[in-house]
Parts: sequence; structure tokens; C-alpha cells
Amino acid sequence: MSRVAIYKCKNPGTTPQSPLEHVEATTDSIRKRPFDVFRPTSELVDDEKEFRARIALPGFDAKDIQLSAMPDALVIQAAATHTHEGKSGNVCLCEFSGKKLFRRLHLPASIDVDKVTASVDKGILEVTAPKATTK
Repeated sequence: MSRVAIYKCKNPGTTPQSPLEHVEATTDSIRKRPFDVFRPTSELVDDEKEFRARIALPGFDAKDIQLSAMPDALVIQAAATHTHEGKSGNVCLCEFSGKKLFRRLHLPASIDVDKVTASVDKGILEVTAPKATTK
């Protein structure tokens, strides 16, 4: 398990300046460009024999993701719900919610849909799509 940095504030009402500035900058970015902020970051690499795609899907498990392979595109759909775990204690705050994602990646060449593979690790979906062979 990796450790997370903690900003420790001994005096009530004191907030470290750097996290506050980061929150304000993010809020401004959301106001200005909501589509860019919430669109999953993606990468599509065109190799000689295949396409390799990487799509950031933080918070989604493999069971939450559906990948459709078509000759000219990859379509990624993901949906996850939130439930409260544990049986004791009252929830005082919960900002988790269900989430959905849809992304279509157009491919510049045809692929062999029967040979497409995909896996997810640490919130990154990796897809390998071999190019179709011409007869």
C-alpha cells in the first residue's frame, strides 16, 4: 500500500496555501472548460501491425467496463454505482455517486475484431487491436 502525503494544520481555520490554490485553480478550470476536465484522457498508438489504446478510467473495475470492437472504432462504456460498506456507524458525509462514461475512438484503419484484447490495471484500460489483414 502506498502512503499519501498529509498536510497537517495544528491551528483551526488554517489551511495550507498550496492545496487551497490547487482547489481554486481546478474550480476555475471546471468553470472554463467542463468538457475538457471531465473527458477521460486517452491515447491511441498506430503501430505497423496493431493499434494500442489507453483510456483513463479511475474508479472503475473490469466488471464495470464494456468494450465494443468494430472494424473502424472502439467503443468504451463504463458504469459504476456507489453503496455504503460496513454495517455500523452513521454516514455523516458522502460525495460518492454513480458514474457513467462513454468514449468512442475512431480508428484510421480496419481491425480484426476477433483478436482484440483488453485489460484494466490501476484505473487504466489498455486495448490491443490488431489490424485486419488484406486478402
